[in-house]
Amino acid sequence: MSGKSQRQRLIGNWLREQNVGSQEELVARLAQAGIAATQATVSRDLEELGAVKLRRDGAIRYVLADASAPGPSAVMLDRLLAEWVTDIIDANGLIVLRTPPGSANLVANALDRAALDGVAGTIAGDDTIFVALTQGASAAILAGQLRRRRGDG
Repeated sequence: MSGKSQRQRLIGNWLREQNVGSQEELVARLAQAGIAATQATVSRDLEELGAVKLRRDGAIRYVLADASAPGPSAVMLDRLLAEWVTDIIDANGLIVLRTPPGSANLVANALDRAALDGVAGTIAGDDTIFVALTQGASAAILAGQLRRRRGDG
């Protein structure tokens, strides 16, 4: 098993079995396991594994979508919309999502992975996401669907 595969397997196991709140914590755990890794390497590993940070019971931790669950990308998207999206705006053929600073990338990644009908792709800044629509898709309808997924009724 390559170093990268072994490292990612360990990280995935830790995220499924334990609360892990920071990349630095993962770097330290890897060091204890005899694997040297930088924070940048762990960051890339987390992205490749599809890990996202979620706030649960006042604590922030990394989680993985359960690949055996039905629609893991959709489930993760629903969680992120509910926990991180503060506003959903229909903006004349685009949808704009607002998040707390530093959270837009996580939500945009989940939107892209969920492959929702009508979504061509996303562009994420620090706290803002532009959702580009496919031809013929309605921003008002899709914004309403995202609001419902977020739990707005």
